[in-house]
Amino acid sequence: MRILIVEDEKKVAAFIKKGLEEETYAVDIATDGEEGLYLGEQNQYDLIILDLMLPKINGLDILSSLRSQNIETPILLLTAKDSVEDKVEGLNQGADDYLTKPFAFSELLARIRVLLRRGKAESKTTLEIADLTLNLVSHKVSRGNEEIELTGKEYSLLEYFMRNQEKVLTRTMIAEHVWDYNFDTFTNVIDVYVNHLRKKIDKNFSTKLLHTLRGVGYVMKV
Repeated sequence: MRILIVEDEKKVAAFIKKGLEEETYAVDIATDGEEGLYLGEQNQYDLIILDLMLPKINGLDILSSLRSQNIETPILLLTAKDSVEDKVEGLNQGADDYLTKPFAFSELLARIRVLLRRGKAESKTTLEIADLTLNLVSHKVSRGNEEIELTGKEYSLLEYFMRNQEKVLTRTMIAEHVWDYNFDTFTNVIDVYVNHLRKKIDKNFSTKLLHTLRGVGYVMKV
């Protein structure tokens, strides 16, 4: 899953980015409102973390602009302001949640997970296809009675495939959802990761789940 952080305090942004990447999310950072609005308009994110006090364009104006364009990406406001009026204004403009600085990363992560589940219109904590199971809370993956060890990026890749079963996913689609905007799409990194993932989830099983469509992309299906 891909998250955008719009935060002008570089230490705060770096702290959040590091924590989220450790949780296997792909993360982009914008350090001013103008860049944040541009990235929010041009890319498809699963969540946006948006500071209110930003240079060039403030957070509320970004929020209003995105919602006026029918961009319904879940947005969590992050700010030092703690007045009831600020919270109400942000929520009325279309924000999905609100967190006041300073905050514990564990609380931020919990709120992010709730918003992501809500954004996917799901309350379940596991994804399944055939006998392959992915736990969205513990990040444990198993097939049959065998637990499968994955790297963070392999986990993110598998989650994207399992959320899009039976759909053909191109390399561009995979890059946009699993890697950040600095990713070079002209490399074979995606193919390498898919091959590593396939070996882990398919090699020792008779039913293959991850299939290659030459010249097109990949599809996960029974």
